Amino acid sequence: MLLRIWAGAGYDATRQGFPFVRNMDSDVLALCLLRRQRQLLQKRLWVHPILRSRNERGEFHSLIQELRLDQDRHKEYFRLSTAEFDRLLTMVAPVIEKQDTTLRQAIGPAERLAICLRKYFCFWQLVTPTTRYPRASGWENPSVATAIWERLVGEYMPVPQESDWKEIAEGFSTKWAFPHCLGAIDGKHITIKAPADSGSLYYNYKGQFSIVLLAVVDANYLFRVVDIGAYGKSSDGGSLSACAFGRALREGTLILPDDEPLPNGEHLGPVPFVFVGDEAFPLQKHLLRPYPGRAIPVDQRVFNSHLSHARRIVENAFGIMAAQFCVYHRVMELSPCNAEKIVQATTILHNFIRWGHRNSPSTSGYADPATKNISSRMVSLHLGSPANSVKLFGLYCHR
Repeated sequence: MLLRIWAGAGYDATRQGFPFVRNMDSDVLALCLLRRQRQLLQKRLWVHPILRSRNERGEFHSLIQELRLDQDRHKEYFRLSTAEFDRLLTMVAPVIEKQDTTLRQAIGPAERLAICLRKYFCFWQLVTPTTRYPRASGWENPSVATAIWERLVGEYMPVPQESDWKEIAEGFSTKWAFPHCLGAIDGKHITIKAPADSGSLYYNYKGQFSIVLLAVVDANYLFRVVDIGAYGKSSDGGSLSACAFGRALREGTLILPDDEPLPNGEHLGPVPFVFVGDEAFPLQKHLLRPYPGRAIPVDQRVFNSHLSHARRIVENAFGIMAAQFCVYHRVMELSPCNAEKIVQATTILHNFIRWGHRNSPSTSGYADPATKNISSRMVSLHLGSPANSVKLFGLYCHR
């Protein structure tokens, strides 16, 4: 019987050079060969019929084409208008486009981009992905997110030069009454699934596993510098010290504007341009933090109020991004490396969406109420006279 099974499976134990067959239990060997024979008889499909009909009944070729006729629904579905989607597609298509073969047709770049936006940046519920889109589109590989970052970062998050820093400082002085501010800096924990064999590296103070997004934001809620991937156990100050931006800031190798007198503060002499952060960051020449403690003099409370108005811009930017991209509303079921790629893509897409509104944030749909009555808010917070504020700022910078 054993020889008949071998013959049925297409094998000859003696001629194929398997002398161990003589010593193997015949029943176990018979079961193994029967299983192999059944596997050979099962017909496997190169492409499932459901997936072959995607050009007629797939979501991209049916629902999405109808959504393009309704701007509001399209923006709700993709977080992008049709014009923004088309412009983004034009930029990333050369990178994500695949070549057709004689065996099957490749997934088009527009469909691959649509899958990425829905998979990683919007809610995805109710049905499994293979019933909507083909898995051949790189479902589990965020390659499209990588392409989005690489193609957009040079235009929508360029490395700031001295003229860019001065423009940012002018924006903070005009909109948030904080002169010489180069940006607000803060960190955000991005929750991920527990990485294998990582111990407590990614375990943060909230009791979750995360990576850290450290960002510098300008007065228009645009990300100017981002560092992604620090271990969740790291504090904001520790993440800053370990990243390239933090080292450059500490060593003085950033191309920052030269020290200048403050407005109405020429008598104080040149004052450095600074970034603003919370208590988690160390005090440096180009990095300000609030005065510590609660029982502090009135003039220090006045300064902390000024700094708080400027610093909260980065927190608002995180909130705007989280509202736009629902991937931040749940745990990322990705490895830390892939999660970094998704976070990179969301930060650059955030800038891509807001770039046209950078000089008029009230038209972007996420305006801060403080931009409307900032003068009255300054009075209501007992911020004092401009001369006193300038004096306090200058004294703090010269500590």
